[in-house]
Amino acid sequence: MFDPYRSKPSRGRTNFASCICATIFLIFIIAAIVVAYFFLFKPKTPKIAVEAVRFPTFSVTNGTVNFTFFQYVSVTNPNRDEFTHYDSSLQLSYSGEPVGLVFIPAGKIDGGRTQHMSAKFDVQSYPLPAKLKADVAGGVIPMNGGGGGGPTMEVETRMKLVGRVRVLKVFTHRVDGGVKCGVVIQVSSGAVLGVRC
Repeated sequence: MFDPYRSKPSRGRTNFASCICATIFLIFIIAAIVVAYFFLFKPKTPKIAVEAVRFPTFSVTNGTVNFTFFQYVSVTNPNRDEFTHYDSSLQLSYSGEPVGLVFIPAGKIDGGRTQHMSAKFDVQSYPLPAKLKADVAGGVIPMNGGGGGGPTMEVETRMKLVGRVRVLKVFTHRVDGGVKCGVVIQVSSGAVLGVRC
């Protein structure tokens, strides 16, 4: 006797197998996208290179130092897409204490490109340590007013770039980079004797 319901279980098994195959295929596609993201499109930190540090003006008066600080850097975006930076800054410190701070204007760097940046700010009447006060004897020593040795001081510069990279023109990812350098200055002239980053 013919039973019209005998074929239904086989159809159910076929549909179930199709769902499993589709699920496995979707998992494979998602895994491939994740692998491609991490190996090809994973956001990378911008590379910062300090090219010049200068003190255009520098003088010591009555145990305090007054100067203009200038730093020139190049920033390379190693990503495929543009890097948009904001909330970035350059800080100068001495013996762990902040001396000056300047914020860097927001901007964009295209993928694979290098952009040059500069920052400058003035510091007025910053007290010298007791040892340096004794060395300079509280006199007034203008920029380039001396040479050939004399007391030195080391300051530290910290540049921080914070921003985001757009991945595959759709997703955005926060990245940040920075560079820290020690700068040795001749107190008698403001000449930069060495930069170590």
